[in-house]
Amino acid sequence: MTATTDERPLRRIDNILVIVDPTASEHPAVRKAYRIALQCAARVELYACETTASREDRLAAHLTRDTRENFPAALQSLLEPLAVSGRQQGIDVSVEVEYGDPLYARLLDRTARTSADLVVKDTHHHSLFERTFLTHTDWHLIRGCPVPLLLTRPTVWRDSIVIAAAVDPTHVNDKPHVLDERILDWSAYLAARSHGSLHVLHAFLPLLPEAAVAGEGAAMMTVLAADVVARLQQERMAEVSTLAGVHAVDARHVHVRMGVPVDVLPQLASEIEADILALGAISRSGLQRVFIGSTAEKLLEHLTCDLLVVKPPDFASALPFY
Repeated sequence: MTATTDERPLRRIDNILVIVDPTASEHPAVRKAYRIALQCAARVELYACETTASREDRLAAHLTRDTRENFPAALQSLLEPLAVSGRQQGIDVSVEVEYGDPLYARLLDRTARTSADLVVKDTHHHSLFERTFLTHTDWHLIRGCPVPLLLTRPTVWRDSIVIAAAVDPTHVNDKPHVLDERILDWSAYLAARSHGSLHVLHAFLPLLPEAAVAGEGAAMMTVLAADVVARLQQERMAEVSTLAGVHAVDARHVHVRMGVPVDVLPQLASEIEADILALGAISRSGLQRVFIGSTAEKLLEHLTCDLLVVKPPDFASALPFY
């Protein structure tokens, strides 16, 4: 891989893996993957996994339609029309179908075996039950996909897309510094390839002064908090601007705001009308489990734009852990 003059590695997308839901009638992930493929001269693999549940859903939907057509038992018949539309645009598209349960394990196995530089999948809002018991597929992909993962909504990107990169130069929870660089590298690469614009976002919570924690009065805490917030705002802006400066991001596109990231990042993304929000996920190893920072998962339920999840460079060494 070549390097830039400042020895930063160039990101590159040559292969894209698209996870196709065989029960869906619309496939925005395919449409968006084709757009990226055209901009990056990349190949695309359309991959679908048939589970017992998806086959039952497809059959039930088929029986409710007033049709004389035979039930499409083979998924190839569903994927091939999608592949043809890509090939007609000049994209090298292949189709891969597998069968088995559980779905999340099959998808993680496929992402581990793929040579893809980017994985793309449609997503949607999940029920409180699913979020509480962590059963939905996106949860597992965020934790286990070793390459950047783009989770797409049924939205249409503008001609010149806006990509927002969420960074955290304070490295809270031991988040590696290199992860911010990877988030910015991938965001800048996609923005450049799409002739779009790059914004850099940061949300922070000020630490309470020791006097306030000790409970020396609400008035004193209010005065100290205002002073702390002003100082931290300036410090964080300087740190984030330094990160953004590596990619020559316009100063007007650097946004620092106090608040909880799960609340602030969707607000900022909405204000700048972002098409994609990029952020990092990190692993936590325990006795027998590996945990990923939960911000990405919570954001799935609050964002109206697409989400790009980026991992540290050593992430794959912790796999498999599902």
